[in-house]
Amino acid sequence: MSEREYPLYTVKNNCQDCYKCVRRCPVKAIKIEDGSAMIVPELCIACGTCYSVCPAKAKQYRNDLQRAKQLVKSGKNVYVSLAPSWISEFDNVTAEQMIAAIRRLGIRGVSETALGAEEVSCQTARFLEKARPGLYLSTACPTVVEYVNKYLPERTANLVPVLSPLLTHCKMLKKEFGADAEVIFIGPCIAKKLEADRHSDLLSLSLSFANLRQWLQDENINPQDIKTSVFDKFVPEKALEGSAYPIEGGMIETLKPYQKDNKIYLMQLTGIENIKRELKHLAAMDFDRPVFVECLACSGGCVNGPCASNKKSGMEKRLQVLKNSVFSDEISKRQPRIDISLEYASESLKQGEFEEAEIKNVLAQIGKYTLEDEINCGGCGYNTCRNFARALLEGKAEPEMCVSHMKHQAQRKANALIRCIPSPIVIANSDLYIIEYNDQFVEAFWNEEEHADIYDKHDLHGANLRDFISFTNLFAASLELEQDIRREHVRQDEKLYDVVVFNVDKKQSVGGIIEDVTNVEMKKEQIAERAKEVIHKNLATVQQIACTLGEHMAETEVLLRSIAKDFSSDREDENRVTIRTSSQKGDF
Repeated sequence: MSEREYPLYTVKNNCQDCYKCVRRCPVKAIKIEDGSAMIVPELCIACGTCYSVCPAKAKQYRNDLQRAKQLVKSGKNVYVSLAPSWISEFDNVTAEQMIAAIRRLGIRGVSETALGAEEVSCQTARFLEKARPGLYLSTACPTVVEYVNKYLPERTANLVPVLSPLLTHCKMLKKEFGADAEVIFIGPCIAKKLEADRHSDLLSLSLSFANLRQWLQDENINPQDIKTSVFDKFVPEKALEGSAYPIEGGMIETLKPYQKDNKIYLMQLTGIENIKRELKHLAAMDFDRPVFVECLACSGGCVNGPCASNKKSGMEKRLQVLKNSVFSDEISKRQPRIDISLEYASESLKQGEFEEAEIKNVLAQIGKYTLEDEINCGGCGYNTCRNFARALLEGKAEPEMCVSHMKHQAQRKANALIRCIPSPIVIANSDLYIIEYNDQFVEAFWNEEEHADIYDKHDLHGANLRDFISFTNLFAASLELEQDIRREHVRQDEKLYDVVVFNVDKKQSVGGIIEDVTNVEMKKEQIAERAKEVIHKNLATVQQIACTLGEHMAETEVLLRSIAKDFSSDREDENRVTIRTSSQKGDF
């Protein structure tokens, strides 16, 4: 079965790599794949812990609402098995209103799962009367059954061989209304979907209370607004003491009336972690009589199931359930009505076995070389570093899950970068006390006379940054504004610096890269001065040339004018001679 077909799955795009589901999963049924926490169906017990604790809503349960709607539209006779915890889930809604609202969805009839619980109690009591001394575990909770079969296979034989209350109720409904009747369960449990998958002949599908609310909303049905009739009642009859099942110790209360001589010890365990711890420690115990343990995976009982949305206190929920339960003197006279026997088979998981050398090799890859390095912080989701190493070998985890390893690796990378950058670098906290720095910072700003009596040159951690640089106002401003600040040609003493200040952690720490540009700027000034000198000289030369050219031009002009004038006078004299000669010829 793929993860998406399984009752629980991961929405990969929502997963934020927080590993909270890994930390909280009681059986570590989570595999980290490409940075996303994926559920491993073969290992999962469908307790819903991951769904309850995921802060990003990346864990979801399979939504079978559309299947339910299609089933109703098919025209089949559909009945609802309603979990008795509904009473603590829907405030200010009477039983009659709840029944009427569900029937308006097209449901033929509404029945209480508690009827199946009463049958289970009856047959469990009869079984215990004849039981030998030993341990007997309830099978009302499918998550507990999953856990025992997979992780405590040696305890499978201790499971009372009867169906769960839900499957028993389904069998009762089919006997009452026909073998073709379809049954939909509505309640706070995700694991009931496992029962539907494995016993589809009895249970068609399972919905949550949230699914029911959505369905009612889709059909514009408000239970509180409904006017009920005499037909709005549970079928085939109202449950009595079975309504106490969803609270811690509820099943025990239903068994007590059957006890005649108190030959059976009755105990209760809720919360999968408690069940894990207690059942493991029972191995060496001797039993002088039958010991029956009511086991519920959810702390406090089903009223606190993963799909329960009402956040009332456990005490309030418990009181509501008890008020809805009826204990009569006739309970002990009840006789079994149907066969609900079931032999459970273990599904023992093969745990990976690894050589010590393999574990040590993996530990070394995450920086755990000695026992002292194995800090067992639990940040990866596993209780010990060695368990994490086994998960790595099994392919369920990634090295990046080790918080301390990643922290040290990040620190080493950061230190290498800081050390190798040629410019002075310093990082300070919000009070401007030095957190990190490089050797270049010391070389640039250490003053033997000023600092030797106050600080150790080889360790400036915790030193006041104000004692070394005069432009700490840039650091303070960066912290205040939560912005990077760049300034060129910041002067300190006879030096010029280009400064880049940046936030490392907003309002918490700030870093600065300081580049000495004194020599570069001085060279620029020298070049500029030299250029000015050259320009002045060139201007003087040009001016001198211009003056000289001006004088030459004036002299040339005078000369040329003189020549032109002389040339013009000669021409005039020639003209006069010619005229005179012509006149003389005319006289002869």
